[in-house]
Amino acid sequence: MSVTVDGDKSVSVPQRMRRLLRGPRPESVPVVVGTACTVVGLIDVAAGVFPRFRHSRMHTLAEVLPGALGPFAAALSLSAGMLLLLLAHGLKRHKRRAWRAAVVLLPAGAAAQFAYRHSVVGVLVSLTLCYLLVRHRDQFRALPDPRSRWRALANFVLLGAGSLALGLVIVSVHPGRVVGDPSIADRLQHVLYGLFGVEGPVDYAGRTSWTVAYSLGALGLLTAVTTIYLAFRPEHPAARLTEDDESRLRALLETHGGRDSLGHFALRRDKAVVFSPSGKAAVCYRVVSGVMLAGGDPIGDVEAWPGAIERFMDEAKAHSWTPAVMGCSERGGEVWTRETGLTALELGDEAVVDVADFSLAGRAMRNVRQMVGRIERNGYETRVRRARDIGATELERIRRAAADWRGTDTERGFSMALGRIGDPADGDCVIATAHLPGSGDGPHGDLKAVLHFVPWGRDGMSLELMRRDRSADPGMNELLIVASLQAAGKLGVARVSLNFAMFRSALARGERLGAGPVLRCWRGLLIFLSRWFQIESLYKFNAKFRPRWEPRFVVFRTSRDLPRIGIAAMQAEGFVNLSLPHPFRSRSPRPCGHTLRSAPEREVRAA
Repeated sequence: MSVTVDGDKSVSVPQRMRRLLRGPRPESVPVVVGTACTVVGLIDVAAGVFPRFRHSRMHTLAEVLPGALGPFAAALSLSAGMLLLLLAHGLKRHKRRAWRAAVVLLPAGAAAQFAYRHSVVGVLVSLTLCYLLVRHRDQFRALPDPRSRWRALANFVLLGAGSLALGLVIVSVHPGRVVGDPSIADRLQHVLYGLFGVEGPVDYAGRTSWTVAYSLGALGLLTAVTTIYLAFRPEHPAARLTEDDESRLRALLETHGGRDSLGHFALRRDKAVVFSPSGKAAVCYRVVSGVMLAGGDPIGDVEAWPGAIERFMDEAKAHSWTPAVMGCSERGGEVWTRETGLTALELGDEAVVDVADFSLAGRAMRNVRQMVGRIERNGYETRVRRARDIGATELERIRRAAADWRGTDTERGFSMALGRIGDPADGDCVIATAHLPGSGDGPHGDLKAVLHFVPWGRDGMSLELMRRDRSADPGMNELLIVASLQAAGKLGVARVSLNFAMFRSALARGERLGAGPVLRCWRGLLIFLSRWFQIESLYKFNAKFRPRWEPRFVVFRTSRDLPRIGIAAMQAEGFVNLSLPHPFRSRSPRPCGHTLRSAPEREVRAA
């Protein structure tokens, strides 16, 4: 009898049994050990906290022996358990430093299990895990992630809060030995004092007071030591584009930039880059929360894409990062999936307008035509120019206005944002501005709205951001897009990429006659989410200009990675902000940009 197992076409039942008896495959050991360390960590914490959990016949005898290690072992068990819980995620990600720490902590936890709980099973489990770690040490080679010292503050806040909550449990699980009836405030005060190694107002009978004191002191010491370590360890900041990297990318874009409308966004200076062995292709990326996010298609010659993709995957494997690609084209998705075995999922559609086919005539353009006509009758004027043709003073005024008109405190942008305006190296960018003569009393003079386009090869441009004065008339974005399309011919531009509409096809099909209940339900959910992410409004705004729709995809390894990739993408785009409060942030300037192309009337972009 034969069965199919893990892709093997014919595996006999005895062979399968032998595989199971041999244990997990080497590549799955980090996941198994990481999960087991979580369980052991929870057991160690419980053993150090709950008296009944560590009850045994030997325990009563051991407590009266001279030099008994009860209180010390409780503190050791608690500390080892907490650290194992913190290290479990690093072990699952094959991190070398997590392996080193676990190899030290597991024997320490085993010693605590024997000295305090007198548990032979607990000792054997800890030592077995340590044996697996040592035997499969080659599986733990992943390099450290980019890091900064802000994690020290995050560790202090999170671990301090956890220590405070766990300390309240430690103080409260000995009701039979508490002297008197201390209040919640007394217990909390006792925990706070105990974390600093000072005796609090709660008293216990027998040696329980020593056990509680050592346990609280261990939690406080653990919080202090880990915070100090994170604060003083050397920084490994996220990689940035060097001048040489940028010059090489610009050379590739000069030759192959017309393939992808997102190509120029690879020049964001908060991205890193890997090149193919021949140097003819490159993939730009950023690491966010352990996810290696690439944006758009690889840059350069299509024939060299596989080499750059292989380097990208090697880098992800070396650091145990989760690889993902946001917003690649259909052709790019085909190459990614063919070369890596990853999976692609349609994310939405990009609106592309062919300049030769654009016209305000016809019933379909009636609303846009009327809106633009009304604004022009109110006296507004438009100017569409290359960035290099704008004077330094006016360019600075445009840059300052774009920053002041940003709709949120958080800078947004990653995959479809350049992150800067008016850089001398970006002279080919196109800036469209709206002005209202006679209204120059404000801080930005008569400037009322700004659109910024980046080059898309030699005959295209791609919308990067839209900003407007909130006191200006509605329709500024429509006015400037029409002006840009009408001026595109003079600038040698034949195609213009507008906004990106997430799940456009679902919204479009869901409103048609005969749409099924599942599709209507999915469309209803998207409309509900549009309250925060402007999904529907961005689609309808794009549709005004009668574009052709180009699908964009997200590429990922497994469906289990999608939630993590989604959160990382939202962090990169600026929708989820996990940065420090203002007093603790780095003073280094951040790029000024937006995310997946601006939404029409609010400066919030689609993720």
